[in-house]
Amino acid sequence: MMLRIWLNAVLLICGLFCNATGAFVGVNIGTDVSNMPSPPDIVAILRAHQITHVRLYDADAHMLNALANTGIEVMVSVTNKEVLGIGELASTAAAWVNKNVAAYAPSTNITAISVGSEVLTTLPHAAPILVPAMSNLHKALVASNLNDQVKVSTPNSMDVVSRSFPPSTATFNTELNSTMIQILQFLRNTKSFYMLNAYPYYEYVKSNGIFPLDYTLFKPLSPVKQIVDPNTLFHYNSMFDALIDATYNSIADLNFSGIPIVVTETGWPWFGGSNEPDATSGNAEVYINNLIRRVSNDSGPPSQPAVPINTYIYELFNEDKRPGPISERNWGLVFTNGTSVYDLGLADAEISTGANSSSLFCIARPSADEKSLQDGLNWACGHGQANCAAVQKGQPCYSPDTLQNHASYAYNDYYQKMRGSGGTCDFGGTATTTTVNPSYGSCRFTGSSNSTLGGLLPSSALGPVGQSSESTRTAVGLHFGTIVAAAAVCLVI
Repeated sequence: MMLRIWLNAVLLICGLFCNATGAFVGVNIGTDVSNMPSPPDIVAILRAHQITHVRLYDADAHMLNALANTGIEVMVSVTNKEVLGIGELASTAAAWVNKNVAAYAPSTNITAISVGSEVLTTLPHAAPILVPAMSNLHKALVASNLNDQVKVSTPNSMDVVSRSFPPSTATFNTELNSTMIQILQFLRNTKSFYMLNAYPYYEYVKSNGIFPLDYTLFKPLSPVKQIVDPNTLFHYNSMFDALIDATYNSIADLNFSGIPIVVTETGWPWFGGSNEPDATSGNAEVYINNLIRRVSNDSGPPSQPAVPINTYIYELFNEDKRPGPISERNWGLVFTNGTSVYDLGLADAEISTGANSSSLFCIARPSADEKSLQDGLNWACGHGQANCAAVQKGQPCYSPDTLQNHASYAYNDYYQKMRGSGGTCDFGGTATTTTVNPSYGSCRFTGSSNSTLGGLLPSSALGPVGQSSESTRTAVGLHFGTIVAAAAVCLVI
C-alpha cells in the first residue's frame, strides 16, 4: 500500500514538477479582515506555504516593499476609482506606473496590472474610458521599458455573457460589443490575457435546480445526467469548464482567437445563512480540492483542450468585516494564523500533502510581538542549541529577513531535535505547530525532506489565479516545493 501511495505521489509530482509551462492555481486575499497580519507577516505566511504569485487589488506600498526580493510574482491593480483619471490623461497613467510599478522593479517582481474590477457591469458609465485607461498604462510601460514583463488586462464577470449555456451559442451582451471589441483588440495586440471571474456556486444558486450540484463540484455524473452541448456534442464534466468555454465562444463570436483566459476569481463559501443551504464546509472542500486537481492536469476546456486554465481561488482569509449575506464573510481557505479552515490538498486521502502530512513542524505565530520573538530566537539559537546557521546572511533561509521567518526556522530546529526528550513548541506563547511543511526554495526546515510535497495547494508549475467587492485584495499562486528526488524519478520513468 505504501509503495502504491508513494508511486502515485511521484507520478503526480512528475506531471507537475517536470512541466515548467503548466497551469498555476492562485488565491485571492481580501483584507476586510479583523486582526489582519502586517505585510511582513503576510509575506512570511506566503513563504511558509510556498506561495509564488501575489495579486494586489491595489498597489499598496507596504505590501510591495514586503514582497521585494522574495521571488514572488506580483500583479498590481488600478482601483475602479482610479480608472477615470488614468483613462483621461496619459500623464496620470505615466505617474501611476512610475509610482506603483517602475519604482519597485526589479526588486519586486511585478508582472501584470489589473485595471478595475468588473467595470463593465458594476460601473457601466465608465465603460468608454476603460480601454483608453488600459492603453495609457501600456504606453507608460513601453516608455519605462517594462511592457514585455508587465501585461495589462481587466477582470470581467460572467454577467457580460448573455447566455452561458449551451457554451457553443454564448455571446457577449450586444450593448457591450463595441467595448468588448476594443478590449479584445488591445489584449491581442499586447499579447495579454482575458480575465474572467467565474463562480459556479452563484450560477448553481441562480439555476434553481436546473443543473445538479455534483456538476458544479466537479463530481462524476451518471450517464443519464451528462451535460452535453447539443451543437458540438462536447461533454462538460463541470460547470467551471462550461463557463470558460462560454467565454471562449463569446470571444470567437466577435472574430477573435488566440487570447487565453485566466480565471481571476472562483471559489465556494464554507458557511452561510439558513437561506444558503449549499454554503457548507463539505461542499467548499470538495469544490476547492477538485478545482485544484482539474487545473493541475494542464488541459483546457473542451473547445480549447491545449490551453491550460490558470486560476485564482477566492479567497485566502475570511473577510469577516464584509457586509451582505453570511456567506460573504466565509469564503476563506485559511485563518490568519495559517491554519486551514478545512482540509486542503489533492482531495485524495491516499496521498499525503500539505496539511495532511504526518510531519509536525514548529513555527512562529504570525501574531507574536517582535520583542517576544527576538527573545525566543535568542534562546533557541543560544541555550536551546538550535542550529541557526541557515538564517545567517547569505545562507538559504536568510531571506525573507524577518524575525517571523528566522524564529520559525530556529524554533523548528530546536523542536525537531528535542521533542523526543520533552522539548515543546511554545517559546513563551510565540510558537505553534503545523503540519504544513514551511520549507521554501532551497531553505529546507529540519524534519522535512526533498521528497515532501510542500505548500498548501498543488499547482502544475511556477507561472506568471463574481461577487467580489473592490476592497483591497490580494491573489496568490501556489506551487509544489522543489522536489529533487521526484525529479530524478521522472527522468527514470
